[in-house]
Amino acid sequence: MTIAPPDTPSLNLGLLWTNPFADLGEDFYVPLQPTPLPAPYWVGRSAQVASDMGLTPEWLESPDLLHALSGNRPIEGSQALASVYSGHQFGVWAGQLGDGRAILLGETSGHEVQLKGAGLTPFSRMGDGRAVLRSSIREFLCSEAMHGLRIPTSRALCVTGSDAPVRRETMETAAVVTRLAPSFIRFGHFEHFCHHDQHAQLKQLADYVIDRYYPACRASDLLNGNPYANLLQAVTGRTAKMVAQWQAIGFCHGVMNTDNMSILGLTIDYGPFQFLDGFDPGHVCNHSDHQGRYAFNKQPNVAYWNLHALGHALLPLMDEQALAIAALETYKTAYSAAFDRCMSIKLGFSEANDDVHALTGEILRLLTVERVDYTIFWRRLSHWVKSRENSPLEADTAVRDLFMDRAGIDPWLLQYSELLAQVPRGLASDLMLSNNPKYVLRNHLGEMAIQAAKAKDFSVVAQLLQVLEHPFDEHPRFESFAAFPPDWADSISISCSS
Repeated sequence: MTIAPPDTPSLNLGLLWTNPFADLGEDFYVPLQPTPLPAPYWVGRSAQVASDMGLTPEWLESPDLLHALSGNRPIEGSQALASVYSGHQFGVWAGQLGDGRAILLGETSGHEVQLKGAGLTPFSRMGDGRAVLRSSIREFLCSEAMHGLRIPTSRALCVTGSDAPVRRETMETAAVVTRLAPSFIRFGHFEHFCHHDQHAQLKQLADYVIDRYYPACRASDLLNGNPYANLLQAVTGRTAKMVAQWQAIGFCHGVMNTDNMSILGLTIDYGPFQFLDGFDPGHVCNHSDHQGRYAFNKQPNVAYWNLHALGHALLPLMDEQALAIAALETYKTAYSAAFDRCMSIKLGFSEANDDVHALTGEILRLLTVERVDYTIFWRRLSHWVKSRENSPLEADTAVRDLFMDRAGIDPWLLQYSELLAQVPRGLASDLMLSNNPKYVLRNHLGEMAIQAAKAKDFSVVAQLLQVLEHPFDEHPRFESFAAFPPDWADSISISCSS
């Protein structure tokens, strides 16, 4: 596992690199270098993320950076490694897992930087350590789409591709995603050390996370002042808020294994994800999920289950089980409050109350009955609120035409109008238009970008990135990206294979 011939010079990006995770010691990782990727080429690049990292725009045109982020050249100051973790997959203990294809380069500008698809590691198991073009494009675009939607997420700097063959269900080509996050530590890291009775390492990891990311857990006198119970409660709160945002926007993660859950409450590991088209609460986006464990409407409960797994892993650091239970019990209230607030904002109300809660429940029922397009409904409703006073008939038609059963939607719109009369209409519509996106990364849009990229046309990737970075804006040039999905979208199959 070598990065390049020994005489390959390191690339100096002018960035200050550290690797605090590496300071934990080699119980936590294996040092190694990426495997070179032959004849790489740029597939997609985010100028926003580059700027956040402190990279100049010129670097995104540089062949030197292309090779470095494809694993062909070391970056000066980086300290590459693959971390070990374990986890539950589809509710079953899977044992040791680890970074099977992701290699952490280190930390710069407050971000850990990983190369995903950069070759074999000791944790690759039966895999080849590579990622394929289709999944890499999807992760790149969705990372930035979620950031544009203001949902906590890892970020993606770029995708590089290669014609090197990779075998999945069929022969595909290789790619590498350069992704960033404040930390890629997962629930599974804690499960690993608990399962192996390595309590000293478990404490070391927990102390590291608290001191770096949750310092208030030491100062707080909540839960008898136990910092590890406080950590569990803090992670519970962040996770509840993140999943509430998923549910409000119509996002299906698809594979909520404990090793895919961030200790910072970030959306990570984009695999068989999907944004809902027609609203179907029971939708299963992952064709590998034969039991429907990760259906859209089950995500809040799965997150709670995963938090229990984290709580069990942290038990050796707590004085008593009751502390863990108390920390976990905050999830129900935190999730409900976060979801109610998200849905209230979608309806144009700055605060939730019982009337708004009832409106939310009824409109979700109506959307479910007719499988109304989720994103288009909310965007049209936003414009309905904005324009109804000037063009009531036209505004009514745009929303009502989404429903076959007018006897269901008409009473709801009347009730909604009466409640809206209590708030300034302009403030309500502004709130809605800045929180109900016009653009999300629908499966068919991702597929269009993938098919074009396979033909070496990367313009669709760039266009989608431009739109998804600002999903609440109109973007008249790209109106087609906000249209109803074509009939062939239903035939797209998304699985764990990537």
